[in-house]
Amino acid sequence: MNMHAIRIHKFGGPEVLEDDILPLPVPKDNEILVRIVAAGVNPVDGKIREGKFAKVNDEALPVTLGRDLSGVVESCGPAAQGTTKGEAIFALLDYDRGAYAQHVLVKPDEWARKPENLSHVEAAAVPLAALTAWQGMIDNGGLKSGQRVLIHGGAGGVGHLAIQIAKAKGAWVATTCSGEDLDFVRGLGADQAIDYKTEKFEDRLADIDLVYDLIGGETQERSFKVLKQDGALISTLQEPDKAKALYKNITIAHYMAKPDADELSEIAEMLRKGSIKPVVHATYSLEDAGQAEIALAQDHVRGKIVLTIGPQ
Repeated sequence: MNMHAIRIHKFGGPEVLEDDILPLPVPKDNEILVRIVAAGVNPVDGKIREGKFAKVNDEALPVTLGRDLSGVVESCGPAAQGTTKGEAIFALLDYDRGAYAQHVLVKPDEWARKPENLSHVEAAAVPLAALTAWQGMIDNGGLKSGQRVLIHGGAGGVGHLAIQIAKAKGAWVATTCSGEDLDFVRGLGADQAIDYKTEKFEDRLADIDLVYDLIGGETQERSFKVLKQDGALISTLQEPDKAKALYKNITIAHYMAKPDADELSEIAEMLRKGSIKPVVHATYSLEDAGQAEIALAQDHVRGKIVLTIGPQ
């Protein structure tokens, strides 16, 4: 049997995406074969396509894009445990495989059971964004109940889930966003929403325990002004200034999310309880993956963009 996969054979713009027909993979050992129903579209996909992502170089080509997915187990390797054919799962893949495809092999540290109260489209919007937020604020930032948190870029794919996770963990949350998103982030639970175009967050905030930076640049630099002594500044984009951090004993980190089945299972439980909920901005077909990536890069996106691939 064969399957369709959207791959790149060279780096470039959306025009380098190709619809390839590939043999259906066979699960080995503890792998599972998943029929993909929906896949998330993330900024990292565009970076990989453009050749601007260090983990994927020329030697890795051709590459199937896509990091996160929701789908149904079709078969299991001889050592696979914890799931059976027909079960719905969602997952964050490592970089050696991609979710812009009809099927994919998934490893045991990458998947969790899909929450029953979410559609596959909603579930596909979660793994990379939620694990990025979780690993940034909790694993690296040491987020605790009662802390004051500032999230830069609260209306985006990672940010909109970061707000909800921080609130679910008992934090007071401020966020920066554009003026048209103020009501949106308040609806997610933000205690204070700041229009970055018309206000300076450092004039509105003080005594922040944790700054979660999804913007970088001068926004990150100014964030030191609002942090408490012994606070934390965690970024997905660039390493914060070590000298400034040392002055106030600030914990800093620059990181990338990685698959973690245990954390994804905790996130799934929060989704089941309704503590957090993904927002899907728009959906595209697998054949229109290029248009989805253009929309993510150029449109004003709230939440996530998702590819619909198989029957719901």
